Amino acid sequence: MAVDELDTRILRLLIEQPRTSVREYARILGVARGTVQARIDRLERDGVITATGPVLSPAALGHPVLAFVHVEVTQGHLDEVGDALAAVPEIVEAFSITGGGDLLTRVVARDAGHLEDVIQRLIRLPGVVRTRTEIALRERVPHRLLPLVEAVGRRPGTS
Repeated sequence: MAVDELDTRILRLLIEQPRTSVREYARILGVARGTVQARIDRLERDGVITATGPVLSPAALGHPVLAFVHVEVTQGHLDEVGDALAAVPEIVEAFSITGGGDLLTRVVARDAGHLEDVIQRLIRLPGVVRTRTEIALRERVPHRLLPLVEAVGRRPGTS
């Protein structure tokens, strides 16, 4: 899907001012409201925009500990383990990966003891062979997509 300069400007506004109305986006951009809405609809339909809503802080929800847990799975049990991981509320993301392990999970916890409890729960899941945990000390680059959006919008042949 080609993202042009107007799409990039719209995406920037959606990221930087998510609670603003389409009418106000149109005013800021100097284009018709219908144009902005049509572009947003197309970006959603094409899977560029995958969700809307607030971004929540696990730390503010009482879970300041962030860990990345690598999960090694018995061959042939990846789907079952993945389904079981979805039932653990402290797992906020999980990915199939290559390299050291089969799954990489992002886990949040109230404290170190709670993290240990979550890891013990993972170890007891049928199909889990072992886990390896890395605790995040400090976020150095927060989750962001605006630099990527801007780089894609500057690609030759995208306008």
